[in-house]
Amino acid sequence: MRHTLPIAPQFYVTAPQPCPYLADRMERKLFTALQGDGVEQLNNSLSQQGFRRSQNVLYRPSCSECSACLSARIDVSKFTASRGQKRTLRRNAGLDRRATSPWATEDQYALFRSYLDSRHADGGMADMDVFEYAAMIEETPIRSRVVEYNDRDTNELIAVSLTDVLEDGLSMVYSFYKPDMAQHSLGTFMILDHIEIAREAGLPYVYLGYWVPGSAKMGYKAKFTGLEVYHRGSWQPMTNPSAFDDTAHPLSTDPIAEQVANIHLPEARPLHR
Repeated sequence: MRHTLPIAPQFYVTAPQPCPYLADRMERKLFTALQGDGVEQLNNSLSQQGFRRSQNVLYRPSCSECSACLSARIDVSKFTASRGQKRTLRRNAGLDRRATSPWATEDQYALFRSYLDSRHADGGMADMDVFEYAAMIEETPIRSRVVEYNDRDTNELIAVSLTDVLEDGLSMVYSFYKPDMAQHSLGTFMILDHIEIAREAGLPYVYLGYWVPGSAKMGYKAKFTGLEVYHRGSWQPMTNPSAFDDTAHPLSTDPIAEQVANIHLPEARPLHR
């Protein structure tokens, strides 16, 4: 019998590049590979510490002069729909939800391209071809689902969310929708529907990605009651958005070595062979 100790995850830092959320800022990410034994436990543990998944990588913003990107999640037990959100649910009552295995389709890619060309033509994903899209959807070492929303009458694909199932919630990895249906607030609708899915499944949280103080692109997330953000090593209720304005200050970020040292990894168990 031989005892082999699992290799601890190695963390790396990306090169700085222009920030997509705040003008005149540079972004940098701390990341690790999601591979080998124990990927589910690693993904669960790091997701609870503000990391996000992209294919086989877990990452978290680690900018040298800013810490404004705060991981956000909704506490399902504390969420109450506003009047505006209830109207959004009514406007989209004609959509049917279908959750499938993570498999890319031509209809999805056509909708994805339309969404990018309209909403994010100058973004980092703008040049993704069909093969790269398929990799984004299908290359997942953990439990993932593609949640599709179709028009009940025409069966047209209206919106899609790539969603991970965590031990404590649902993580909306990436969502896109028909860009010419602005009045339907489809992004908000998908979050509302994921809150309902989580509630039905007995999962306490819906992870939304990042909320950035001062970024108009992220302002809609602050409209959800029960919102929490991961700040200074813990999840904090986001009752007053202005309380996090100091995260954009150059002295608000910790050194990389300190950030890595403060990451809590799941307990490693020896492998027996």
